Amino acid sequence: MPSRSAPAGSTQLYKADSQWCDQLSKTRQKLAGICGQCMNRRVRIETIDGHSYEGVVVGADNTYLHLMTGDARFFGPYASNAILTLVLFELLVITLLI
Repeated sequence: MPSRSAPAGSTQLYKADSQWCDQLSKTRQKLAGICGQCMNRRVRIETIDGHSYEGVVVGADNTYLHLMTGDARFFGPYASNAILTLVLFELLVITLLI
């Protein structure tokens, strides 16, 4: 991972531990593969913050999962086929719904 230093005259407030960064990178790659296998399939997603979402996986990359949901909590009563974007490292459980 390339080293990023703070610009001259600034104070660095936080720098992630390199082992944590390595583990996060491996976890994101693993999740991206799993999400890719779930494309166009109905899933339930639970996040580390305790939120739960259901919908169809319509996209995924190494950072985000895109879930098509008609959840009126976020998009109002006309929410059919709304796309919710979730960050991969916040996902706790992915359940394939049959």
